[in-house]
Amino acid sequence: MAKPRGPLASWLTRRVAYPLEAVLVHGVCGLFRALPVDRASALGGWIGRTVGPRLRGTRTARRNLERAFPEKSRAEIDAIILGMWDNLGRVIAEYPHLDAIGEHGPGGRTEVIGAGHIDALREDGKAGILVSGHFANWEVQSVTSRKMGVELALVYRAPNNPYVGALLTELRGAASGTHIPKGSDGARTLIRVLTKGGHVGMLIDQKLNDGMPVPFFGRDAMTAPAAAQLALRLGIPLVPARTERLDGARFRVTVLPPVEPPNTGDRNADVRILMERLNALLEQWIRERPAEWLWLHRRWPD
Repeated sequence: MAKPRGPLASWLTRRVAYPLEAVLVHGVCGLFRALPVDRASALGGWIGRTVGPRLRGTRTARRNLERAFPEKSRAEIDAIILGMWDNLGRVIAEYPHLDAIGEHGPGGRTEVIGAGHIDALREDGKAGILVSGHFANWEVQSVTSRKMGVELALVYRAPNNPYVGALLTELRGAASGTHIPKGSDGARTLIRVLTKGGHVGMLIDQKLNDGMPVPFFGRDAMTAPAAAQLALRLGIPLVPARTERLDGARFRVTVLPPVEPPNTGDRNADVRILMERLNALLEQWIRERPAEWLWLHRRWPD
């Protein structure tokens, strides 16, 4: 068990480590911002491929992949891990360019399939929830949605470093003007946005220790049920969306019809059924493009 940190260590972290980390992050961000989008993305991919496999997170990714794909060889898993780091490096480098990347239509960098489902969210006079996971550049679908007239309040995990958190919020401004940190205060804000007819974007593929166990790649994964709970409670559409990286900093966003809500007469059972459907959909997408998912999460309890 880790020992609690003393007041001196906490003070050094807040007053020294966090500011230094922020200076580094701002410097890297400034470099990527100064480059054209394609060069920034390519440089980020190179850094990811070069540095990422040497980081501790690679062990977690390998363990997850070996359990999710027991049929794959070590070489195949190595290739997925390298592709994952390439993609993650590109995602980081693309943050300063999100507004340009999210342009759709002729000449744009993002093509949209199922645009009518975004139009329906905009025109139906109701709140709605767009759900997805950490695929390709997961910020792109929110930027594109905003440009199509549906601004999503985004639920996210705030970084421990508040200075980095402020920069991330600024960079994500192309995607949304409303960022909702996870936690009790954030939950109240989330409900307030939805009850006022707003729209919310949620990434549902991270572990939540006090969530519900739902099958994912053949094993139970602790899954946040909030998206299903809110959709059923408020009677609003729950719309899955997927982002794929096509070539460099070009993307495809696919928006599916709202998931049909179950109605067994047992709300808890309905929530579970809905989350099982969503996890199965995420798993299908991951199997199709495993290098574009973020395998660094400790998604399973064992």
